[in-house]
Amino acid sequence: MNGKVDFLYTIGSTIRSILPIEIWDVLDIAVLTILIYKGVTLVKETRAGGLIRGIVLIFVAYLVMDFVGMQAMAYILKMVFDIGLLAIVVLFQPELRRSLEKMGHSKVSKLHVFSSFSAESADVVAAKWNTAIEAICDACEDLSSTTTGALIVIEQESKLGEQIDTGTVLNAEPSKELFGNIFYPKTPLHDGAVIMRDGIVLAAACFLPKPQKEETINKALGSRHRAAIGMSENSDAVIIVVSEETGTISIAENGELTRGYTRDSLKKFLRTRLLPEKPQKPVKPPKTDNRPPDDEDGEKNENGSFGIFRKKKFTDKI
Repeated sequence: MNGKVDFLYTIGSTIRSILPIEIWDVLDIAVLTILIYKGVTLVKETRAGGLIRGIVLIFVAYLVMDFVGMQAMAYILKMVFDIGLLAIVVLFQPELRRSLEKMGHSKVSKLHVFSSFSAESADVVAAKWNTAIEAICDACEDLSSTTTGALIVIEQESKLGEQIDTGTVLNAEPSKELFGNIFYPKTPLHDGAVIMRDGIVLAAACFLPKPQKEETINKALGSRHRAAIGMSENSDAVIIVVSEETGTISIAENGELTRGYTRDSLKKFLRTRLLPEKPQKPVKPPKTDNRPPDDEDGEKNENGSFGIFRKKKFTDKI
């Protein structure tokens, strides 16, 4: 009995400590939620997003190990978190500096904190990619026939905000003519990479990172192919390269370069990567009709409910 009374007293004390909730408490929680959400969104635009996910996984592992009593592993992970703040500052120093500089030079209305939460639906993005794939394939075919160099980066889960900041933002709908103008050798934007996001040409003339082991790459490959390999090592992006010497169409993905694509094989590859097939719903069998069949004049069976009516033939007089 005393145990139940103590339990009820504890619950009552907890409720009294929380209530009454004032408007400032709600505003405090709302602002904190927005800042956390926008902070995560800002980090996703950089390579730090993958590191953040790794840290979260380590933290979850620490909680699990501490709960089940794995003291040795829990102690090691706790020590890791004791120096975690300093490690984060060291690891994310370029990203943090760039973000703070962007905040200092931006107007309040343009800060990420006050941007819209809206996002396009998957169907809208898929429709954009359908159009973009056709434009990419047509452009690569023309650029290959004229041996015009091109470098197209298709962003996926890893956001490429760092690379986008090095180029010129276009935010344009893709077309064969647009790619032709960008990569024409005498235009200002031809020297660099085009970055696409959600079926849109987001930026051009972007600089890409160098490969990690540049000395192991075939020396016959030029700067575009090396940049494509380097970008594929640092993200999950799909990079399309058109050689300005041979016109060969190549694709870099996961640190590997495959060559010799045609328009059809390139289109098939891009549709596989960017437009995964949706599971089809099983087709229901048609319902069976157990009613008596009509006779050849269109009349119902005499026992049917509409036996007194008759469909006119074309030979009948009206």
